[in-house]
Amino acid sequence: MASWTDIERVAPELATAVRERFEATGLGLLGTLRADGSPRVSGLEPLFALGELWFGMMPDGRKSNDLLRDSRFAIHSATVDKQVNDGDAKISGRALLVEDDAVIARYRAEFAVSGGEPPPPGPMHLFRADVAEMSILRPAGDHLDIRWWTETGGEHQLDRY
Repeated sequence: MASWTDIERVAPELATAVRERFEATGLGLLGTLRADGSPRVSGLEPLFALGELWFGMMPDGRKSNDLLRDSRFAIHSATVDKQVNDGDAKISGRALLVEDDAVIARYRAEFAVSGGEPPPPGPMHLFRADVAEMSILRPAGDHLDIRWWTETGGEHQLDRY
């Protein structure tokens, strides 16, 4: 799996497009797996900072407990219209728990800069994303422009008419 810095190095234009799509709203929909294996979808404020993709969460919350039990995730950019005029971005991989207090402090500072205010005080679960794949879909006149990257297959592009 790859860090966000790795992704930016091997697929820079695609990484920029995906990141910009998430940062346009500051929101994502996080998919995790419940204890019984069924899916859970939750809102999240992903943060691209310090060369990584981060997920900060309340400790003992449903989505953080899901990731502690099974680190697989998928995150989808917030869709703002049914025509998806601004595009659709997705990232999947594994979320790794960060327990280093210095890293958590740097995350809190970056979150405050990015969001205009710090995350709520108190304990938190912080996860760093190891990316296995990402994609962006954008309308392009009479077709859809679909671009994706996977750790096993590299970068690809497809026009769907």
